[in-house]
Formats: sequence, structure tokens, C-alpha cells
Amino acid sequence: MMVQTRKQQTFLVTGGTGFLGSHVAVDLLSRGHRVLVLARGRSNSSASQRMEQLLNWFGIRKDQRMDLKILQGDLNRPGLGLDPRDARVVSRETDETVHCASDTSFSPDRREQVERTNILGLENLLDVVRESPCRALHLVSTAYVAGKSRGLCAEDFGQVREFHNVYEETKFRAEKIAAEHCAVNRITLYVYRPSIVYGNSTTGRTTLFKALYYPIRTLHFFQKLYTRDILENGGKKARDMQVLLGGNGVLHLPVRIQSSDECGLNLIPVDHFVEAFMAIRRGCPEGGVFHIVNPRSTTISRLADYTRRFFQLEGVRAVEPDEFLKQPRNGLELLFDSYIRYYGPYMQDRRIFENSRTSAILAGQNISCPEFSYQVFATCMRYAVETDWGRQL
Repeated sequence: MMVQTRKQQTFLVTGGTGFLGSHVAVDLLSRGHRVLVLARGRSNSSASQRMEQLLNWFGIRKDQRMDLKILQGDLNRPGLGLDPRDARVVSRETDETVHCASDTSFSPDRREQVERTNILGLENLLDVVRESPCRALHLVSTAYVAGKSRGLCAEDFGQVREFHNVYEETKFRAEKIAAEHCAVNRITLYVYRPSIVYGNSTTGRTTLFKALYYPIRTLHFFQKLYTRDILENGGKKARDMQVLLGGNGVLHLPVRIQSSDECGLNLIPVDHFVEAFMAIRRGCPEGGVFHIVNPRSTTISRLADYTRRFFQLEGVRAVEPDEFLKQPRNGLELLFDSYIRYYGPYMQDRRIFENSRTSAILAGQNISCPEFSYQVFATCMRYAVETDWGRQL
């Protein structure tokens, strides 16, 4: 089924105040499309105020904002919680829907909330879309719907029985729900499965400091905590954790991270995700499943090296699992592991994401994923530190 090609189309975007959703919405605006953004207000700001802040952060011109309409609503409510006037706009004018909204929590304690957002929220959206002229649904999922699969993960709707967390599970279930709905209602379905997305590869800018950032942020927190303890409080806490400050000002953090050279993080920058998203929409009118991934994973050993180099640290290193049998984890390692416990499966990841369909589309438009080099890492971490990991945005 062909996607409409008239000059200006109207896109309904959910999650428009989130990380991926905001980048997609802004890119659509820059291409001259009309964008309806569904967003929730918060206790201290309305949906419009939240979006205005983001548009300022992106540097979007006033004239470009004329094609943006903010819909204050709630994905978790029937009819998306829209007032009657906004509901009519959606039902009459939506040509394509981009569903980016999701709850990315890994914690089993948040299962009810994650299911409400990722499953019920999608069902509410589909109920609304069914009554509109929308002929294409763009579902932003994740490559990690592969769950506890090993080896090559196919670029299709497969069967998965076990997952590492509720996020993977609900995103898998959401894909199935969307596929059934689109088949019945003759809507073209695009499922985008990015791997781990970090900030802009050129500027380092980002609005989200999870995933890649969180373990590194934890090490940076330790660095500040124990340096201050040594310089201002006599260093007892640091000695208890075997942390030392060298005469050259380099801090020694004795943190071994379990991994191996067969494991790695599959990392893509947000600018590549958006470019790939637009290229797939342009180049594949029949829709399908698309793995937006990096052909080269980054080992934990390399990330540890980048971290030591940028933050001027010693002692942080990746080791094989059997090393902990020879020498049990020390106090600092136990503390570090408690901080990153939900990220463990991803730091020991052996999954490989097959992406022949996606790579063919991107190659045909001269698009390739930037290498996750030290320069890119340093650019992203510099921005993270300058903004205090997002607190000063």
C-alpha cells in the first residue's frame, strides 16, 4: 500500500516531548510537514510549555512552528484524553501516525505502569487512528524485542519466549498488536527497531542520559565522591573502597566490569536514527520491520578505555567472568553492580541484529552509521558533564 505523497502531509506524533519523538517531530517540521504532537502537561508546565522549551532547545525558527499543533492529552486515557475540538482534528486530518511514546523502565516493580503505557496506550491510539484517514503507522520499537535470543536476531516478526525485563516484553507484545490492527484495517505498518541510542554524533547534544550514559555517570559520581572525600575529609571512605588518588591527580577506582570480547553494546547516535527513519519511510512504501543498528558493536573493554581516558581514571576495566571466581568482587564493585543491575544483560550482550533490508535501503541513499570513536564518545561526555547530566537543560 502506497504512502500518500502530496506536498504537505499531517503527522500525528506521540512521545513528542521525549527523546526520539522530539527529534522525529522536529525533523518532520523541517521538511515542511504539518505535525500534531500529543503531549501531557505536568504539575509545573502545560504540554505547550514543555514543547516550547524543546523547540527552543532545538533552535526551531518561529516560522517553522506555524505547522505544529500541540494536543494536550494522555495516551493512557480512552480517546487519548483529547478535548472534542482536538479529537476532530486528529480524526479528520491525520495522514500518518508516528508512535514514539513508551515507558522504558526495566524495573519489575513498575510492570503495571509499563504495561499501561506500552500496551494500553497503544490500543487507545489505534482506536483513535481507526477513525482517521491515516494510512501509515510508524511504530518505534526496539531491537531488544529479541529478548533472551542468542546469536543472529532476524529482521522480522519472530517468536520470543523469554525477555530480560518488562520493557522488552511489552514492546514485543505491542508489535504484535499493531501488526494485527494494521492488517485488519489496511494500514501500512513500519516497525523501527533501534538498538541503544545516544546523543548527536557531531554535537553530543541529547535530552536523555540513560542507557549508554548511566554506567559512565555512575563512575563519574564515584570519581567526584571519593576525590572530595580524599581532599576534604581525610579519605576514610575512599580507603575503605581501596580508592587512591595519585600524585598526578588521577584517581584509581578498582572497578572490574564483567564482560568479554564477544560481548558489546550496539550503539547508534540519534541523528542516524532520524536519518534512517526518514530514509526507510521514503524508500519502502510497503512497510515492514527494520533494524536500525550499528554494524559494529562496541566492546565494554573499549568503553572502559574511553572512560579512563576522558575522565582521567585508572582501575576501571572489563574482565572475563571467571576472574571473579579467582578474586571476588570488592566493595566498590558490589556498589557499582547495584547501581547498574538492570543494565547487566546489555553489557554482556551477544545478540547480533540482522539488518539486510535496512542496510540495503540506507546504502541506496548513501546513509551509514557513524563509528563510535573516542572523538564521538568525548563529544557526548563533554556535553553530559557541561549540562550536569541533563540537570541544567
